[in-house]
Amino acid sequence: MSSRPAAPEPLWIETDSYDRAAFRDLCAASPSMRELIASGANLLPHFEGFVLDLFAALFKLNVILRDPAAVRPSAGFFRVILEEVLKTPVLQALRETTTLDEARAGLAAVLLGERLLELIKSERIITRAEMLDYWNVERQLGEIAQRQEEASSAEELMEKASAAGKRQLEALHKRLRRETEAATRRLSQTAAEIQRRIEDGAAPHAARVSQQVLQVQRDLAETHEESTAWGRQLGGGDRSEPGRQIELGKRLATNPKLRRLGQMIGRMREQALGLRRKMFERANDEAFEVRAGADPSRLLPRELLSLHHPVLRRDFFRRLLEGQLLEYELRGVDTKGRGPMVVCLDVSSSMAGDKEIWSKAVTLTLLDIARRQRRRFRSISFSSPDTPLHVLDLERRDGLEPDLKQVFALAEYFPGGGTDFQRPLEAAVECLRRSRYRRGDIVFITDGECRVEPDWLAQFRADKKKLGFSVFAVLVDVGPNSTATVKEFSDRVASISRLTGDSARDIFVRF
Repeated sequence: MSSRPAAPEPLWIETDSYDRAAFRDLCAASPSMRELIASGANLLPHFEGFVLDLFAALFKLNVILRDPAAVRPSAGFFRVILEEVLKTPVLQALRETTTLDEARAGLAAVLLGERLLELIKSERIITRAEMLDYWNVERQLGEIAQRQEEASSAEELMEKASAAGKRQLEALHKRLRRETEAATRRLSQTAAEIQRRIEDGAAPHAARVSQQVLQVQRDLAETHEESTAWGRQLGGGDRSEPGRQIELGKRLATNPKLRRLGQMIGRMREQALGLRRKMFERANDEAFEVRAGADPSRLLPRELLSLHHPVLRRDFFRRLLEGQLLEYELRGVDTKGRGPMVVCLDVSSSMAGDKEIWSKAVTLTLLDIARRQRRRFRSISFSSPDTPLHVLDLERRDGLEPDLKQVFALAEYFPGGGTDFQRPLEAAVECLRRSRYRRGDIVFITDGECRVEPDWLAQFRADKKKLGFSVFAVLVDVGPNSTATVKEFSDRVASISRLTGDSARDIFVRF
């Protein structure tokens, strides 16, 4: 019994089991990669194999093209594109950042695949008729495979058939073999003609393909630092899975506003963390009693003298382990917030441009501080009275880590329109009435261009006194602004135009 020939693969670059497993994991974790494959599969057969080839060309240390005889002819167009990609001078610079890096290679494959797919859709590198030719080749390959399967089945049945049945099956087997061989010859000629036509017309498209590779290299270079700021600081700590990095990088590569916001978040976050590490924030505390403990920074001088005596020194360490050393207790006003944060963010038309970037950078820096301090965080974006409030709880259900999708939803939301202070503050008060946000405070970020009703203001002050919360206003004063209204309902007002000294400490330390 003859063995059935193995069906050729639609892959042009040599890959091993690890490469394919890594690609499968990226597809499972990255919606963008799955969408790219699904969209391309509507135009050309074996588009998933093409995306895998792009990934391998960027990921593998040694890129080896396979023999055309070992590849399905219906994937012939992709060889032309891959050869142009591999010949692009900037590819080596791109591979320096993607080789053996699954996440960056996957992101580059998605970005490059989407750009090449746009060229395919526009019919600038292949016509619709040529696409249909490749689908016809794939259909004929399927018909040949079906005849081969029928011939193999007839051959297997001959072993168990009677003499008469054996003769009939043998005749059927020979006929199917002849038809298969004839169809294979015709297909080879057709595929070779199509491929020759595609290759002859490929020269004018080389510059277009090279331009796409260059743009992907620029996108990756520009988004590297911003991806770190978004992914590590705001996306759940230092853990970042490859599929998640692809989604983040793609979002940043296609949204200049997010890239700019990421740059500002990185700088602002470092400043905030530096301020919170300073010890002079405790200067107003005073010693008011002595108690037993084990804090070396608060030990009484007499305890330190024990370290000079050979016997008392051993007793000192025993009492240190047991927490029985004498130390002083500090008492003072704790100016740092420790409860939940409810941030009201102005996204009206007057906040467009630099104001939006500054205000959202402050908001997301506060989110990072809340994450580090295990505090709950809610944002309420507001604009005109007839625009619904955009409310987000920026935390995962399984803990106090921010959900990156929600973070992006906050960063990209900007309806414009007029300004209404009363509705967002009312929503914030209702939030603070709940047990999860009890003992929280409100941060109100705006340029201050609005008014509130006297009756409403009186009721708001009464609610503030009853619930015991504070309102900390952040004035975005990088353009036209006003402090008159925010001072009426706020306990403190800080300005972001001078994020140094007392202003920065007010925003990032005392709240």
